[in-house]
Amino acid sequence: MTTSSFPDKFLWGGATAANQIEGAYDEGGKGLSIQDVMPRGITTAPSDAPTDDNLKLGAIDFYNRYIDDIALFAEMGFTVFRFSIAWSRIFPMGDEDKPNEEGLAFYDRLLDELEKHGIEPLVTISHYETPLHLARTYDGWSSRELIGFYERYCRTLFERYGARVKYWLTFNEINSVLHEPFMSGGIATPKTELTQQNLYQAIHHELVASARVTRLARDIMPGALVGCMILALPAYPLTPDPADVVAAMKTQHDSYAFGDIHCRGEYPGYLLRYFRDHGIELDITDQDRDDLRNTVDFVSFSYYMSMCETADTSARVTGAGNIFGGVANPTLQASEWGWQIDPQGLRVVMNDYWDRWQKPLFIVENGLGAKDVLVEIDGVPSVEDDYRIDYLNQHLVQVGEALADGVDVLGYTTWGCIDLVSASTAQMSKRYGFVYVDRDDDGSGSLERYRKKSFFWYRNVISSNGASLS
Repeated sequence: MTTSSFPDKFLWGGATAANQIEGAYDEGGKGLSIQDVMPRGITTAPSDAPTDDNLKLGAIDFYNRYIDDIALFAEMGFTVFRFSIAWSRIFPMGDEDKPNEEGLAFYDRLLDELEKHGIEPLVTISHYETPLHLARTYDGWSSRELIGFYERYCRTLFERYGARVKYWLTFNEINSVLHEPFMSGGIATPKTELTQQNLYQAIHHELVASARVTRLARDIMPGALVGCMILALPAYPLTPDPADVVAAMKTQHDSYAFGDIHCRGEYPGYLLRYFRDHGIELDITDQDRDDLRNTVDFVSFSYYMSMCETADTSARVTGAGNIFGGVANPTLQASEWGWQIDPQGLRVVMNDYWDRWQKPLFIVENGLGAKDVLVEIDGVPSVEDDYRIDYLNQHLVQVGEALADGVDVLGYTTWGCIDLVSASTAQMSKRYGFVYVDRDDDGSGSLERYRKKSFFWYRNVISSNGASLS
């Protein structure tokens, strides 16, 4: 990698989600979201109401501390900050005719701070926080009615913030509905009762909504760029056996499908075959087909790990890298949470996506969750997180390699740039940030912020535009 691999206008920053940082679930006129009844993340069934042991209810109190937190991001040199808008702050129930002004005003103030520090906002419109009323009354994205509610929500955002926000993402990890229908799609029907027909129909509604608001964004904000966001999970054949190669190809299609539809404007042949083979018949109207032709301007994605695939069913055993399916890669190590660490996989994904879609890429999630230990260094609380520095350094070197390969990349935002509550486990102990937040899994702690060793490392990476990477 050469120092010229990262272009001068490359965007450096971090990423968060409203439900994992804001807290203040009952302030400013906010309604309940699905996250407010998920005290243990995806590990347990939703509760009937918010409970005292749900860390997300208070999260890290970004709602009241955003000024200081954004100042910390500016100190690192961020040129972009990815955050999500909580749908239920703007439309508390989700289906009202008029928005909540207090919620809109909060994000006005947030944008004020970003502008003050010269940080570009990257806004995720829907990041795993469907209004609870829409989940319970309409069964979330199972209902076609949500398309209209989402359009109204987006129109409100575009008209209010359109002159201030250039980069928009419609749905976070849209392909995750297949795995976590309540968290990803607000689908209240228990997972065990849902068929593939149900899940793909819900995703179809999201895809149509995404395409419609992409067109709406161009009407209201001609200079804005709208992207999709997918969970990137490269699948390697476990052996050179052609049967394993085909198994990996089929798994890879799970990620490709949603990018193909967003970028090409129609369902790909391999997915239509899958529907035929499994008796899935979606309700797709002529208007839907016309809407889907409104393709995105760029592709954003999360990348944490890769996996292997095999046609040998006897090899499909659980293991350290078997979190999202597939089988563990015997050549890779895993994090404390069993996610296999594969920096070169990021280069593979970037080349693959660029060659496939020829649209600019944006890496909007990448990071290492770990159990950090707060210590005193020269009398100042900090964390010696060399393991995080090593992880991020290795991945960013591969971003540089992909850039040198000719891949067009807009920027890079690390996931959880400040410690936040885990979406999957609702823990604070699974930490990703450059900034340590004094809060524990039991909810105790002062919420004070402390700079980790990685804070200063990332500041150096940004100031050198990647030249400091090795």
